[in-house]
Amino acid sequence: MLKDILKITFLENRISDYLIFLLTLILGIFVVRIIRSIILKRLKAWAEKTATTIDDFLISIFEKALLPLIYFGVFYLSTRTLTLNPTIGKLVDVLGVVLVTFFSIRFLVAIIDYSLRTYWLKREKDEAKERSIRGIIKVAKVIIWGIGVTFLLDNLGFKISTVIAGLGIGGIAAALAAQAILGDLFSYFSILFDRPFEIGDFIIVDNYMGTIEHIGIKTTRVRSLGGEQLVFSNTDLTNSRLRNYKRMDRRRVIFKLGVTYQTTLQQLKEIPKIIKKIIEDLEDAVFDRAHFFSYGDFSLDFEIVYYVLSRDYNLYMDLQQKINFAIKEEFEKRGIEFAYPTQTLYLSKT
Repeated sequence: MLKDILKITFLENRISDYLIFLLTLILGIFVVRIIRSIILKRLKAWAEKTATTIDDFLISIFEKALLPLIYFGVFYLSTRTLTLNPTIGKLVDVLGVVLVTFFSIRFLVAIIDYSLRTYWLKREKDEAKERSIRGIIKVAKVIIWGIGVTFLLDNLGFKISTVIAGLGIGGIAAALAAQAILGDLFSYFSILFDRPFEIGDFIIVDNYMGTIEHIGIKTTRVRSLGGEQLVFSNTDLTNSRLRNYKRMDRRRVIFKLGVTYQTTLQQLKEIPKIIKKIIEDLEDAVFDRAHFFSYGDFSLDFEIVYYVLSRDYNLYMDLQQKINFAIKEEFEKRGIEFAYPTQTLYLSKT
């Protein structure tokens, strides 16, 4: 009686064939569950004890990308025990290609994401670089998904070569039409990798100056000293001679002052010494030189050079103010007068 039931045919397969299919499927799922619950659990416990993160990444990617494919592989192998209708068989094959493509893309994207975040951010972690990495990952996802969908359509029997040829011609036309946009995009990657400036840097471009607020794919936004927002295309910035003051380790300062022609020779010789002592007594300042360098139209001119050991503009202004106060005080003590525009007229009686 049981043998007769097992020999009953339904959709070109006997009941016994369906039982073999179910047993194979259940056994395969059982084996995968054992691997997941026992072996994978032990691997996770081992990975938590290690200092590296690559083992945690491999275990995570195995769970998210490879384990679903293994489950489908068990189902696919189980169906080989059955005589499937051509339509159903093709549907299973298509499903297999779709799943393999989908999880392969996820696997590649995860590897790129992990590589960038681990090996790039490992050297120097900051918010600007994390934003840059997110931008690269978005572009990488578009490229990988485009290649993956092309591969999928090709494997499903679509004549993708004709589509690619059409896209190639259309792509050339689009590239010519969007030349400026593509230029800004390539400039964005140039800024991203070469890093001439970052968010928070104070820059000067031609007659414009301000602090970098945002670096986008097409434009970079700068907050000026006046408070308004300046928007530059990335191409403009990469093609400009840009001064980045945040990269300045110390600031070289040159200033001049003039004293009257009535100043004695002895007083003139004392002025460089006075200024040198004033600057050397200040913290965060290094004296370089002070010279009597020219005879002006109405003054005897001195040129002074010193360094501020910081990029902070406010600190520079504070030091310069202290120097100016001290020079004024010392000159008043010694009776040295600052020059100002004057003109002497000599009249003769005829």
